[in-house]
Amino acid sequence: MATSEFKLIHRTYGQTLVRIGGHYIHRKTLLLVASESLFIMTALVLAIGLRAFDLSAVHYYITQQWPRFICVTAVCQLAFYYNDLYDLRAIRKRSFLFARILKSTGVSFLSLTVLYYVLPSIRVERGILILAAPILVALMIGWRLTMEMHKGFSRPVERVLFLGTGAQGIGLTREMMRAPELQYKVVGFLDEGGEACAKPLVSPGILGGVSQLEEIVETEQIDRVVISLGERRGVMPIQQLAELKLQGLPIEDAHSAYERITGRIMLEQLQPSWLILSDGFYKSRLLLSVKRAVDIMVSTVLILISLPVMLLTALAIFLESGTPVLFKQERIGLGGRTFQMFKFRSMRQGSEQGTPKWTANGDPRITRVGGFIRKFRLDELPQLFNILRGEMSLVGPRPEVPYFCELLEREIPFFNQRHSVRPGLTGWAQVKYQYGASLEEAKIKFEFDLFYIKHLSLLLDFSIIFETVKVVLLGRGAK
Repeated sequence: MATSEFKLIHRTYGQTLVRIGGHYIHRKTLLLVASESLFIMTALVLAIGLRAFDLSAVHYYITQQWPRFICVTAVCQLAFYYNDLYDLRAIRKRSFLFARILKSTGVSFLSLTVLYYVLPSIRVERGILILAAPILVALMIGWRLTMEMHKGFSRPVERVLFLGTGAQGIGLTREMMRAPELQYKVVGFLDEGGEACAKPLVSPGILGGVSQLEEIVETEQIDRVVISLGERRGVMPIQQLAELKLQGLPIEDAHSAYERITGRIMLEQLQPSWLILSDGFYKSRLLLSVKRAVDIMVSTVLILISLPVMLLTALAIFLESGTPVLFKQERIGLGGRTFQMFKFRSMRQGSEQGTPKWTANGDPRITRVGGFIRKFRLDELPQLFNILRGEMSLVGPRPEVPYFCELLEREIPFFNQRHSVRPGLTGWAQVKYQYGASLEEAKIKFEFDLFYIKHLSLLLDFSIIFETVKVVLLGRGAK
């Protein structure tokens, strides 16, 4: 078929993920947040109308008391978020969805009760809230079921074709298939040799060779081409790719697609040229200065607020296993320099002697108090003083001990790049992945850390802190 005759028809580009602050958020999540914020205010208006039977009262609240509506909306949205109502993977089952809607509505009511006790000037009458709660639950359940049944919110939005059968493409395919909420449909692969149409790979399999790119894009109505060639020299169909790109078809490297979908940078077959040519990794002096100022202000406030908790934690450790209550350990920080990191001691005395070891599930070295404070990250509170001293930041890659740094630098490419920013009290890897207790897990965590370093921004820091509160409150990921 002549290239000049080729035309794209009925394509839907870029409708699944929206980029905000360096990482991508599903469009359905954004729609849920916006629509349910409107539902909260609608429920309040309807409750006022039912309670007063007077349009002037409704008008008064809308025009004069709207800041109270905003307050109620913010509290409810926080409760929805911390109950995973915007985690599309967590709410696939209707039973979980209904239970979490009821739970988060109850939590919102209790939180508002406490807030109004502290700040009575922003109070909304209890009778209005009691009437608004069932209205809100009905609106949310009806809306969620409507979205579930509507094909536009559930069917695949983008049909993806992989050019090549490289390991990075296969890994990305598995990620897409594990996350149907992303609404990607992997149509198949084009083989570099063009002779392996029956070769087993993953499902779906190989559709043809790379020379058939234009033909298969048209016949299969492809919306996106992802390049996953193990060897590109003499194999990549440059002319066909250029024609498709000029016609508006999205074409991207498998590493870029993997980064967008998973929030980490895949190290498998990562070429230095990709890192050099990709956006990101820029750290302006203004950004670093503002980040440091925020570290100083927030750590000072948190030290003052958490001082009673730190005193109680120290007392509990002392009563169970004596002194010392603090544990100091050498870690690697900014520029590869070492510093003494502070923690509350959560293990038996002397357990840190000898060759360092990763903490495992059910580690016998952890004390009873230690297990509790590790679950809710109370053992990390003394690191606020490390932040105040400039050795750490609120957000960044977690600092490693020198022994593990030397080990991981030998095994993981670009690992020393994590020292280009201050280590953090929390980080992207901490909120997105479990505690690393092996070389493979450390590699995955570094892929998240590298993503953070590439997209360093205050907005990303804010989202990490917001997510960290959720992780701490629910006691997730600790060992």
